[in-house]
Amino acid sequence: MAEARIIDGKAFAAGLRARVAEGVAALKASHGVTPGLAVVLVGEDPASQVYVRSKEKALADLGMNSFDHHMPADLGEVELLALIDRLNADPAVHGILVQLPLPKHIDTQKVLARIVPEKDADGFHVVNAGLLATGSPGAIVPCTPLGSLLLLRDTLGADLKGKRALVLGRSNIVGKPMAQLLLQQDCTVTVAHSRTQDLPGECRRADILVAAVGRPEMVRGDWIKPGAVVIDVGINRVPHPTEPGKTKLVGDVAYDEAVKVAGAITPVPGGVGPMTIACLMLNTLAAACRAAGAPVPAEALA
Repeated sequence: MAEARIIDGKAFAAGLRARVAEGVAALKASHGVTPGLAVVLVGEDPASQVYVRSKEKALADLGMNSFDHHMPADLGEVELLALIDRLNADPAVHGILVQLPLPKHIDTQKVLARIVPEKDADGFHVVNAGLLATGSPGAIVPCTPLGSLLLLRDTLGADLKGKRALVLGRSNIVGKPMAQLLLQQDCTVTVAHSRTQDLPGECRRADILVAAVGRPEMVRGDWIKPGAVVIDVGINRVPHPTEPGKTKLVGDVAYDEAVKVAGAITPVPGGVGPMTIACLMLNTLAAACRAAGAPVPAEALA
């Protein structure tokens, strides 16, 4: 059997960003509106700082406004909530992103709930989760599941209908919204997790396997149905096998094994990761379009 087709998330994300840039220019020309995203970072977490810098650069590259709020780690919860209130009231801000994790003295759920749903660029608010779960219009979809769906559509097209899909992981950020998106595509969906009995057997039944469990290389090659499409959401840093003292990124799927069995697979890095920031830009554009009464990009509607 030939090796799996490699799903190039980096290339697809570049194309999506180009389409978002066109949408930004069109919204400026038709309505005089420049989409704006406020990024709130509390503390000095190195990984969060890297993520925030990449988001801010993407905004500038696409012609959007970036409102950066880098706050000290000892910022009080009351002060953070007051900042969210100001951003909610600012008409130039169409999306708000609070970089997680927050310091332990701050109630993350309280902060996320304070963002008005129409500016919830990450799609984590319970109102957006409810709209997605009920298939109602206007939902802002979490970026990683949305990016995963766009890659699946590009790979399978209309062949998504009727497929058996397994989502490994049940988080509110990836697993649950991913399952809802696949249901809306007429897939037959199973959500598996650490307590699932015969997890390898469940995976082997899936035509589409989305791994989002956060455990490096947990899904082995013999867990995969021959010809299945594998979307590996995991980003795990592990010791480098041949270079002592260094690390490497791996997914939740044992890639070298899986690529010999699957029909198509996302690599790590270069698969789902680039799609997440591209979809954040897409969500911000969509929020600005809704605020201006302009047509929303079809890709943001899941």
